[in-house]
Amino acid sequence: MEMDFERCYRAVDSRDQRFDGWFYTGVTSTGIYCRPSCPAVTPKRQNVRFFPSAAAAQSAGLRACRRCQPDAAPGSPQWDVRADVVGRAIRLIADGVVDRDGVPGLAARLGYTERHLHRMLRAEMGAGPLALARAQRAQTARILIETTGLGMAEIAFAAGFGSVRQFNDTVREVYASAPSELRTARGRHLAAVGAGTITLRLAYRPPMHARALLDFLAVRALPGVEEVRDGTYHRGLRLPHGPGQVALTPADGHVSATLRLTDLRDLAPAVARCRRLLDLDADPEAVDATLAADPALAPTVAAEPGIRVPRAVDSFEMAVRAIVGQQVSVTSARTTLTRLLATRVDHEVVAPDDGVSRQQHHDQRGDLRGFLTPEEVLEISDGAFGMPVRRRETIRGLARAVLDGTVDLAPGGDREETIRRLLALPGIGPWTANYLAMRALGDPDVLLDSDLAIRRGAAALGLPDTTLDAHAERWRPWRSYATIRLWRAA
Repeated sequence: MEMDFERCYRAVDSRDQRFDGWFYTGVTSTGIYCRPSCPAVTPKRQNVRFFPSAAAAQSAGLRACRRCQPDAAPGSPQWDVRADVVGRAIRLIADGVVDRDGVPGLAARLGYTERHLHRMLRAEMGAGPLALARAQRAQTARILIETTGLGMAEIAFAAGFGSVRQFNDTVREVYASAPSELRTARGRHLAAVGAGTITLRLAYRPPMHARALLDFLAVRALPGVEEVRDGTYHRGLRLPHGPGQVALTPADGHVSATLRLTDLRDLAPAVARCRRLLDLDADPEAVDATLAADPALAPTVAAEPGIRVPRAVDSFEMAVRAIVGQQVSVTSARTTLTRLLATRVDHEVVAPDDGVSRQQHHDQRGDLRGFLTPEEVLEISDGAFGMPVRRRETIRGLARAVLDGTVDLAPGGDREETIRRLLALPGIGPWTANYLAMRALGDPDVLLDSDLAIRRGAAALGLPDTTLDAHAERWRPWRSYATIRLWRAA
């Protein structure tokens, strides 16, 4: 949103949680920064400054409010959907690229010099890439301090800090407390869980139609990779430092996430991917207001507010799913993908902490694993694919393109360039590329108007079949959300 003082102050005065994550309120008289919905007394106008990011507030010398924990607010929907360089940079920082590869690695991924990237982020976010990554490290450290029994040195390196001293200094500066004091305040809430297991709350802006999300994921769930059971979505993850697993349970105002990690340095990337999967940084009121303006969609919006776009934790997985799903039913695609997964010969699961072998651990507990990697796909024999030759070769061509860098499916990739390169691969047409734009690349404005189920949904709602694309212009920039509603109507 535009950083207009009056509009921001009204949001703070009304404690409107819809604006959490859009901006942060700095109070110069107390030296703290808060989320707009903080329940504390509204500060005087002359003592207020507004910041576009928590990192910008921290750079101004303010510490995080202990009451509203502004660093745990939902992410800004603006940066979640924007496809420009700044939006891509924010997604890559959230995925831990700066912690793993430094600012030079981030700049190289985006195709800009470090200096120019710093300038752009400062102009839009009020802080450079190092400050943004530092704010994320501070939040990761707080989560580990408050929810695990790990030693402070372990937490320091797991959160991405270069030294224990840097960790201590940052926590004191951001939270005005020593790490041990944060733990003392929350120690009674520590869960008795195994090593590498963390439970935390993922905030979102209400409303959220949780059942629609779980329904969508359940019907497409792949055995051994994911499952929906008793209102909880479980899945295996491939993370930068090793495999992991997550259980996501929607609740009132948040999603409870229990993560089992082999390496705690993967906490921030795992959280970012789970938020992306469930579209938790969306602004549902803005989406629903636009779609409800169309009389044909208004009844569905009223009946099911807060429909989200299920995205992906693994963009390569989503690309393979899209190719397998070309011109076949969801059930047929799931069957083919299940056979494909059965060819996997490795037994990579989350490392147990009880001395049991990985394979025994999998057999005993039924661990879920991440999807096939591009390397694994290229090792599968022709006969094991169980699909037409052209489709098999399309999947192999995609795997090679991802490995050699021709196609970048990362969350910070350039959407337009990625789509262009996908369309250049034999066997990938507009439907497949647009499906990936919506679910893997996070484009909020995709309409799959050639999809048979979309046409059925449109017919069920009384929408024109032959001129659906023209009619859908009124749904911009949220046509991806309309696509999900049309699928549900079908």
